[in-house]
Amino acid sequence: MKKRYASALVAGLILVAGCKKELYKDPIGLITPDQVNTDPTANTVTSSVTTSYQLLSNTLNIMGTWNWDGGTVFRNDLIVQDVASDDAQKKWNPDGDQAWMDQIDNFSFIATNQAFNGIWVYDYEGISRTNMAINYLTDDALIAKVGLASDLRNRSLGEVYFLRAFYYFDLVTNFGDVPVLLKPLKSFAEAYEVAKRVPAAQVWDQINSDLAKARTLLPSAKFSSTTDKWRVSLGAVIALQAKSALYNQKWTDVITHVNALQTLNFYSLNPNYFDAFDQTKEFAENEDIFVYDHQSGKTPQNGNGICAPLGWGFFAPTTNFINAFEANDPRLGLTVDVPNQNIFKLLGDKTGANKGNDDAGSNKIYIRMADVLLWKAEALNETNDYAGAIAIINQIRARARTSTTISGGNAPAGTLPDRPASTDKATIKNWIVQERRVELGMEGHRFNDLKRWKLAKSVLTALGKNFQDKNYVYPIPQGDIDKSGGTITQNPGY
Repeated sequence: MKKRYASALVAGLILVAGCKKELYKDPIGLITPDQVNTDPTANTVTSSVTTSYQLLSNTLNIMGTWNWDGGTVFRNDLIVQDVASDDAQKKWNPDGDQAWMDQIDNFSFIATNQAFNGIWVYDYEGISRTNMAINYLTDDALIAKVGLASDLRNRSLGEVYFLRAFYYFDLVTNFGDVPVLLKPLKSFAEAYEVAKRVPAAQVWDQINSDLAKARTLLPSAKFSSTTDKWRVSLGAVIALQAKSALYNQKWTDVITHVNALQTLNFYSLNPNYFDAFDQTKEFAENEDIFVYDHQSGKTPQNGNGICAPLGWGFFAPTTNFINAFEANDPRLGLTVDVPNQNIFKLLGDKTGANKGNDDAGSNKIYIRMADVLLWKAEALNETNDYAGAIAIINQIRARARTSTTISGGNAPAGTLPDRPASTDKATIKNWIVQERRVELGMEGHRFNDLKRWKLAKSVLTALGKNFQDKNYVYPIPQGDIDKSGGTITQNPGY
């Protein structure tokens, strides 16, 4: 038993384990310190980097086995971002199955809701893996012993600095102040020492510090690895720097970072809207910047498990979301198929063939160029470059109206006309709000957008949801407050 708890400490699970079965079962893919200490090789070091990605996947049962009570069957992004917003609901045909998801939808949840435990567990497990990888990669004696080439060492270190920043980005936007862990934990004393929340501003500082380091370490290429094109790239780092600046309203920094990304000439809007999601075009299109690369038929399993609950009737668009699209907008039909209850973006194809397949090979997209361009439009509007903001909005709309529709044709003439010239900041902001919703629908951005725009309360209460001011951050999982002995405190109102 002692060995299991020691492993949990090293994995960061003294803070995050949500149930007994997770204490008795090492998470899938974990490279343990014992493996590195007893038989260090270049492969064990680089494997610690590769497994750091795994907590960003939609693969089923990475943490435990069918642990619905712990909220860890899959990543809960769809629930805490899309279902919580005005875009999605739990099921096409509402029922009592997994009522905790309904509690997120109507904001009747409390701090023990498993959605929060699931996000917390996944992110801190990801952080613990990156901390181990960083520890190995910055150990000069270990690197010399295993003979890891300097360029591979630098690239690997850049990857895990980015990943740690990404996990902390998710935590700070969901929970606000959170504990910051920057090294593997070796004892209960160390665990309790760091089991304290730090101000969100410090979390953002750590995110930006990690990204700044990553930016100096990754090669200037579209793909940091020609064989593993899914790995973190320089473009992904710059994009996340821009997103961090966006969430902190550092508008000139947003523009600077996006301009730097555009100067690389690695990314552009695809000619057709669905190309970014099409499983057959993965890593051959030009819009996706950072994705999780699901692959079928792997051991351990690495497929897109979210396709399974889609086959069980989970996750459907709201009528409000469907009605948000302008007439004949091709993006609606390319996002959802209401009669056949398909969400094509999540399935990775336009036929529904992956629905119900818990090992589908469709990727999970985290950052794509259309999203980034709309960040720039927002920053330009906030810095009074109204013409520049409108030009980007119209670029997004032009690609949408000229995209091949779900039926294989073209949208009628007059569809999605260009926005006219304007110097009214509020009007342009409303256009950006609208464009982000229909362009990025069901991609896990809407709730965070509503929160950072301070629109969540007005938008969601107008739809009858019980959103309150305290809900601008989620509650810290109650189980982790209890395990910390109270050193981790709760968000106000919960």
